[in-house]
Amino acid sequence: MCFGLDMKGPSGIEPGDAAPDFNLKNANFTKNGDNVSLSDVMSKNGVIILFTCNHCPYVVGSESRIEMMSIKAEKSNIGFVGINSNDPINYTTDSWENMVKRAKNGMSYAYLVDDTQEVAVEYGAERTPEFFLINSSGIVVYRGRLDDSPRDPSHATTSELSDAIDSVLLGNDISQSRTESIGCSIKWKL
Repeated sequence: MCFGLDMKGPSGIEPGDAAPDFNLKNANFTKNGDNVSLSDVMSKNGVIILFTCNHCPYVVGSESRIEMMSIKAEKSNIGFVGINSNDPINYTTDSWENMVKRAKNGMSYAYLVDDTQEVAVEYGAERTPEFFLINSSGIVVYRGRLDDSPRDPSHATTSELSDAIDSVLLGNDISQSRTESIGCSIKWKL
């Protein structure tokens, strides 16, 4: 199920804001080491931060496209990292053990656990999946969704994240720097 408590409070960071640093434990032991910070995943042209989880049908439906974005980012000298901020007590499919299992299933990027949920609060993450594209200066240049149909790629009519990457690489302004992500709410601890 995709129901959870909605976060109340500040909306976090938006395009034009500096991205907050983090240092989180990594469930994908083959990528970037045991603990990973923003500077560890920052590449020549920036980084993409994905708020994700293991169980959300929107994440599951986007899995292959997320992997394609990770590969596109790598080829474009843009880092890529996934962060799971969900409450693993009430949503056991998001436990550390299940994160490790998911990472072993061919994930090409670091998969971090935000067990205090502080990073999700700082970023203002609301849903899974939700993407933040950060330029090489550490400034958020895009926040939002991958496309307009995360559960079913055959219905996608947009490609906002890919378009944002292309704009960054060309040195152009991003025409749509903020979209509303489509997915499950972050599962906040009670």
